[in-house]
Amino acid sequence: MSAAPPDLRQSVAYLKGVGPQRAEILNRIGLHRAADLLFYFPRDYQDMTEKREIEQLEESGQIQTVVGEIKESSRKSTRRGELLTLVIQCGDKILKGLWFKMSFIQREFGRGRRVMLTGKPKYEAPFWTMMHPQITYLGDNEDENEVEPFLPVYPLTEGLKQFHLRRIMREMLPLYIPLLDEVFPETYLSEHKLLPIAEAVKAIHFPPDKATQLWAKRRFVYQELFVLQLGLAMRRLQHQTHLKSVPLPIDAKIDTRIRQRFPFTLTKAQERVIKEITADMAKPVPMNRLLQGDVGSGKTVVALYAMLLAAAHGHQAVFMAPTEVLARQHLRTLTRMLEGSQVKIAPVFGGQKTAERSLVLQEIATGAAQIVIGTQAIIQNELPFQKLGLVVIDEQHKFGVMQRAALKTGEKFDPHYLVMTATPIPRSVTMTMFGDLDVSIMDGMPPGRQPVKTYIADPDRRTAWWDFVARKVREEHWQGYVVVPMIEDNENVLPLDDDIVSPPDTPLSSLFAVHAALSSGDLKGLRLAMIHGRMSTEEKERIMYDFRTGEIQILIATTVIEVGVDVPNANLLTIENAERFGLSQLHQLRGRIGRGKNPGYCTVFANAATEESQKRLKAFEKLSDGFKLAEKDFEIRGGGDLFGTQQHGIPPLRVADLVRDKEVLYEARQDAGEMVQSDPGLAKPEHAKLRKQMLNRYGKVLNLGDVG
Repeated sequence: MSAAPPDLRQSVAYLKGVGPQRAEILNRIGLHRAADLLFYFPRDYQDMTEKREIEQLEESGQIQTVVGEIKESSRKSTRRGELLTLVIQCGDKILKGLWFKMSFIQREFGRGRRVMLTGKPKYEAPFWTMMHPQITYLGDNEDENEVEPFLPVYPLTEGLKQFHLRRIMREMLPLYIPLLDEVFPETYLSEHKLLPIAEAVKAIHFPPDKATQLWAKRRFVYQELFVLQLGLAMRRLQHQTHLKSVPLPIDAKIDTRIRQRFPFTLTKAQERVIKEITADMAKPVPMNRLLQGDVGSGKTVVALYAMLLAAAHGHQAVFMAPTEVLARQHLRTLTRMLEGSQVKIAPVFGGQKTAERSLVLQEIATGAAQIVIGTQAIIQNELPFQKLGLVVIDEQHKFGVMQRAALKTGEKFDPHYLVMTATPIPRSVTMTMFGDLDVSIMDGMPPGRQPVKTYIADPDRRTAWWDFVARKVREEHWQGYVVVPMIEDNENVLPLDDDIVSPPDTPLSSLFAVHAALSSGDLKGLRLAMIHGRMSTEEKERIMYDFRTGEIQILIATTVIEVGVDVPNANLLTIENAERFGLSQLHQLRGRIGRGKNPGYCTVFANAATEESQKRLKAFEKLSDGFKLAEKDFEIRGGGDLFGTQQHGIPPLRVADLVRDKEVLYEARQDAGEMVQSDPGLAKPEHAKLRKQMLNRYGKVLNLGDVG
């Protein structure tokens, strides 16, 4: 029976060198079809251009490769740990590979197996040796003289070897590459210096040289970012052309009435952002704006200005926060600022009593309530708004794309839309996750805001720090927070937050243990209390009230106080196990102090076991600017899922890296914008394949429908 013609949708089981058993292994890592394998790119390459005979080796510090057969292996205990030795025969000479504490790799050492050792050789008479070399197993039919100059190194799984995967790729590439569709027009490829798809796929698996490999990778990085930016540009265009809103213009009379609510002068940054927001709200197209402001920069005042502008035109506004603690903080702040005005606020929280909820719903339905404040309960209960004119969402990175879309579908008119975050976001992330939003940045602080002095303290400074805390509390009536990473000692999951970094093997401070130790030790005699996310709303409210009024002097907390808690007299912050927290979270916590007339003091105690955590904490100690910290955090930790991209529903990037490839991102964003501007629905025949790819990958999550 003749073999079936090649088909990109063909099961990997039918590829040469695979078969049913190996197909199951490939399926485990998501490789089901021939096309999946074509786009399963190497994670690295082994440079074979420095392949040498033993007599050609030199102690130059340069990485070199030797091919030979395994002659013998052994292991023995030494002061540095178990030493594993591998001897390979190369002609009539031998080379020794040495590994400490890596005896697990000996399972692969079969006498007579052909291998390549890659490392920095050293001559230790009478032999050449390599310490911790990279080992590559060659298949029986894999001739090292025919091996490509750069061998691909793929991500593997149990039961799959590099030489298996290389052999499968070598067999399939010539048959399946010709079946690939080129999504870019030929002129576009040459104008943007992009390799054609066939060349790029071949070169990314088996590059003839380093330069070609980089050009191949650039093609796929650019394509991935370009298709995403096309989707975002299309979403922005749809927003501007399909959605209609009621214009809510500002005039001198409304402006004067709103400003009477603020017993202070607005900062230059607040004035600039208010100007951008009011310009948006005056248009018949819904505002779609992201407001980034550092902790304490005065975003709530800007949000209130926008909500009062909506109310002045007889429209309602929603103010939604990710946690009840933060939502209730906003409720208190706005109630205080609107005292004596005719603007009515309606709170919507989970767990409200039936009678209270009925009254609130009635006020929303009749339009008696102009501002609605709450949590996700606002989305979950389809509220009967009379005339919804503005939606404000605080801490945007904690809400997904689909959640923020839930409030945007009006019958005739859509509301204006303002999202805010006190977690400054690196520019490349903003352009990827929020590319459909206009961005405003508040980089100034309100006058009188005090600086916070930050210290990384050695364990032997604990007593001195607690003495300082106790003295400030007793003599100057200051208050303080102590933040710990978990509630109880026996917790299995650490802690309940999406910004916690992977834990080192170090003892951890728990809420109950720290409370017990401080109340009977260093802070004995002071009024201490605890707060955490498992408490009921009533308990948390009572504790926060007692802390605000000074009844509680020291509050021991988990990250439940991370955002929104505003106690002007709290000037002292202690963070235990600071290595457990991400930089943006540490910065948020620090933003809780220094909010009054006195400076703040933040001291962190850490088991900085990893190089990454040490870098992070040093940056935290040195930098107070949230935007600089966000970029630093991004550099240190990389793109990953740093800003909860999974929550946004946007599929993770496969090839591109937002830290490494930010210049390509800027280029792709500009190019995508220009293409959508010149061909709004991507309706031209030469753009049909790009349009199809964009809709397949991002159509559903970006709610694009059928564009064009």
